[in-house]
Amino acid sequence: MIRSRIVGTGRAVPPKTLTNDDLSKIVDTSDSWIHERTGIRERHILDPSLAASDLAAEAGAKACRSAGVDPAAVDCIIVGTVTGDCPFPATATFVQKKLGARNAGCAFDLSAACAGFLYGMSIADGFIRLGQYKNVLVIGVEVLSRIVDWTDRSTCVLFGDGAGAVLMTADPEGRRGVLSTHLFADGSQSEILLQPAGGSREPLTAENLKRFYVHMNGREVYKHAVRNMTASAFVALEANGLKPSDIAWVVGHQANLRILEGVSERVGIPMERFFLNVDRYGNTSSASVPTALDEAIEQKKLRDGDLLLFTALGGGLAWASAVVRW
Repeated sequence: MIRSRIVGTGRAVPPKTLTNDDLSKIVDTSDSWIHERTGIRERHILDPSLAASDLAAEAGAKACRSAGVDPAAVDCIIVGTVTGDCPFPATATFVQKKLGARNAGCAFDLSAACAGFLYGMSIADGFIRLGQYKNVLVIGVEVLSRIVDWTDRSTCVLFGDGAGAVLMTADPEGRRGVLSTHLFADGSQSEILLQPAGGSREPLTAENLKRFYVHMNGREVYKHAVRNMTASAFVALEANGLKPSDIAWVVGHQANLRILEGVSERVGIPMERFFLNVDRYGNTSSASVPTALDEAIEQKKLRDGDLLLFTALGGGLAWASAVVRW
């Protein structure tokens, strides 16, 4: 059986950091207040002269380099983002140009918020299994600092900017790679986490500028995140005949440490087997899972044959899970 396999990873993080202490000078908050509730200490902010495609291209180039694959050999680029360069064309086309991926005959964006990377990985897995594309670059990138209200302490303390990427190709022997992916959505909960204005439903005007920013019902998002990330984790385990004890590492969406702790408790996988970097990045939405995966590899946490469980939830609501044999 042909499986898709991750053969390279990369990440791009803006050099500028914004610490909790820095935020305490902008809004009524403190390092202890933020850290106790979220686990976050700092986040990264992109320079105003740069765009999402700059971060995405940097992460994509690193993924290609780590895989030993020339960008010209990439034949499909999938970018998960809610903060692309512009409404159209797709940010993936800007990435194609900046990477020099001249043979990528397929380049598109998808919008599934924090689940965007896993949605993209699932699509790439299908393309590769069908033999439609050989080298698929999947990127999660966000510049959330551009759509948060820096006077609202309930949201501005949570988000950061960044990009993560993986290069996926076929493993003809099927001994390792993506074992399964699982996608879910519930549009009845769309109003608890969204960017209300700026689209065709509510065009942006001088009067509704505040509605261009992220709006979130934090209590409801927390409840649904723990419940649905847990449920999707169990679906992934059951689909592969696995027990929680079989999983070497959980690479979960780094939204909030308390959410991950809730998932850990309910799934029965100790926090020691959750890779964590939320303290240094905050919530980077679709960039969070691939960024964490790249760091885990860099820190030599993963061994050949390890079983990895991925899970994420974001606005939509959209959520997903996957199991990968490393």
